[in-house]
Amino acid sequence: MHQISSLSYIRSLLKRVVLSVVGTLALVWGSIAHEVQPAIADLSFLENGKYSVSILLNLEAVIAGIEPDNDDTSQSENAPEYDRMRSFSDEELKVVFEDFQEEFLGGLRLKADGVALGARIQDIQIPETGDIDLARETTLVISGDLPVNAKTFTWGWAFQFGSSVIRIAAEEDNEAYSAYIVEGQLSDPLPITGSRARGFLDTVTNYIRVGYIHIVPRGIDHILFVVGLFLLSTRLHPLLWQITAFTVAHTISLALGILGLVVVSPAIVEPLIALSIVYVSVENIFTQKLTRWRPFVVFAFGLLHGLGFAGVLSEIGLPDNQFAVGLISFNIGVELGQLSVIAVCFLLVGFWFSKTSWYHKFIVIPASLAIGAVAIWWFIERMFFV
Repeated sequence: MHQISSLSYIRSLLKRVVLSVVGTLALVWGSIAHEVQPAIADLSFLENGKYSVSILLNLEAVIAGIEPDNDDTSQSENAPEYDRMRSFSDEELKVVFEDFQEEFLGGLRLKADGVALGARIQDIQIPETGDIDLARETTLVISGDLPVNAKTFTWGWAFQFGSSVIRIAAEEDNEAYSAYIVEGQLSDPLPITGSRARGFLDTVTNYIRVGYIHIVPRGIDHILFVVGLFLLSTRLHPLLWQITAFTVAHTISLALGILGLVVVSPAIVEPLIALSIVYVSVENIFTQKLTRWRPFVVFAFGLLHGLGFAGVLSEIGLPDNQFAVGLISFNIGVELGQLSVIAVCFLLVGFWFSKTSWYHKFIVIPASLAIGAVAIWWFIERMFFV
C-alpha cells in the first residue's frame, strides 16, 4: 500500500510539474515568438514603362536573418536580434533598414524577359511601436524601369527573405494573378500586358502546395487539433469519421468565407479555434472512449477552422476564372497536410503503444495536458493581447 501511495504521489507531482513547465513555455513562446509568414507582394505595371511592387512584410525578421525554414521566430539563432528590434520606434527601425538596404536590394531576383532588372526603394511605411507581442507589418515599395517592349516579368528574392505571395490586381478577371512562391524560387514569367490566366495544372499544384504548407509546418494550431483527435482515436475507422466530418465542415465554411457570404472577424474565430483545441484535450483526459457526439462536435469545430483557412486564402486570392479549381486544390493540400500529421503520430506512437493497457494514462493524458495548456495560452493571448 505504501509503495502504491508513493507512486501515486510521484505521478501527481510529475503532472503538476509538467503543467507548470508547459504553462511557462506557452507563456514565453506566446510572448516572444511570431509565426514566420510569407510576404505579400503586389505588383503593378505603370504606363510610363516602370514597374512597382508594394511588399507587406515582417521587416525585423528579414533584417535579423530569421531562417525561413523555422516555424516561428523563436527557433532561430537570430531570435535575440529580432526581439531587440521589435521594440524599436519606426524611426529607429528605418535607420537600421538604411544600413540593410543595399543587402535587401541585392537579394531581389527581378527579371524582364529573363534579363535582370534593377530596383530602388520608392517608399517605406513602418508602423509605430505597438504591442510587441504582435509582429509588425511594414510596407516597402520598390520600383524600377522596364525595358522597351518587354513582355514578361519574373518575381523572386533570396532564400533568406522567406516565402512570398505575388499578386497582380486588374479590372478584368482574367488579368488578375496570384501565386505562392517558395523561398528562394522564382515566379513563372508573368505577362506584362494581356491575360494572365493560369493553366489548370499550374493552378492545381500551386494551391495544393499553399494548402499543405498552411498545415505543415505553418498551422501549428491545426496540427495540435489533429493530434488531439488522433490521441483518442488511434483506430483507423473512427479516426476517418472524425477527419471526414472536419473536412466537410471546413470545406463548407471556407467556401462561404471566400465568397463573402459568411464574414466573421479573426478576433472571434482565432480564440474559438484555440478553445476547440482545449475542448478536445479535456475530453481526451476524462474519457477513454469516443462519445457518439464527437463527430458532430468535430464538425462544428471544422466550421471554425474553415473560417480561419478563409482568412489565409483571402490574402493569397483565388482566380475568378478558376475559383472552384483553386478552392478544391487548397482543400486537397490541407487534407494531405492533416494526413501527414496523422501518419507521423501513428508511426511515433500509435503503432507501438496504442494497444497497451497504459496508453491512455501515460500517453494520452500527458500529451493532452500539454496541448491543452498551449491552447489555453493561445486563447488568452488572442482574446486580450491581439
